[in-house]
Amino acid sequence: MAERIDDLQCNGYRIIQDTDGFCFGMDAVLLANYAVPTVMPGARVLDLGTGTGIIPLLIAAKTDAAELTGIEIQKDVAEMAERSVRLNHQEHRMRILQADVREVRTLGLDSSMNVVTSNPPYMKAGLKNAESRKLISRHEVACSFYDIAYAAAFTLKSNGKFFLVHRPNRLADIMTELRRVHLEPKRMRLVYPYQDREANLFLMEAVKGGRSQLTVEPPLIVYREANVYSDEILGIYQSKGQNTKNN
Repeated sequence: MAERIDDLQCNGYRIIQDTDGFCFGMDAVLLANYAVPTVMPGARVLDLGTGTGIIPLLIAAKTDAAELTGIEIQKDVAEMAERSVRLNHQEHRMRILQADVREVRTLGLDSSMNVVTSNPPYMKAGLKNAESRKLISRHEVACSFYDIAYAAAFTLKSNGKFFLVHRPNRLADIMTELRRVHLEPKRMRLVYPYQDREANLFLMEAVKGGRSQLTVEPPLIVYREANVYSDEILGIYQSKGQNTKNN
């Protein structure tokens, strides 16, 4: 394992990452940015499948959330996230639970969260080497999206909000599973690498017990030309204190 400490350039926050493992990318930054405006002072926030803790760290850096919890199944990755919490002196309001989201009913988190986030594995299981950290991060070998949706619904307060990022080719599955656990999709934004390409991500907000009404927001374009971020992406990184280097 080869570790590095990355400066998030946001309120002095830093994160420990494993260069041989799965480092955070733009999707995590976009998801945190999508959720931040709804995180009120004193809010309780939960991140499912938190990895090295990037999403709760970004939310902690930009909000007055009272409590932020990350759940991560991989012991070594969870321990790395815990060290990032200590590195940023956030032990008073951040914690990492090394646990399986499929056992969420045993964690004492029922109906306690205002906001839940998740950057879940995008691809279905069925591959070999299921113990690989990168594979667990990218493929549904340790949990399915239903498991994530169930955990979000179980831990959210009534009218609490669940934020996720995922791939458009899974959109029908995602919406089906959200409604199965009474999380109603309310907002969605498609993310396009270039204006003339197909979308490769979407951001979504769902509300526990919400009424049926989905708003599709204007598209988010990542690049205006090769290797040149759009003004909106630059604004997102700058507003979050991120440097503009691709991860």
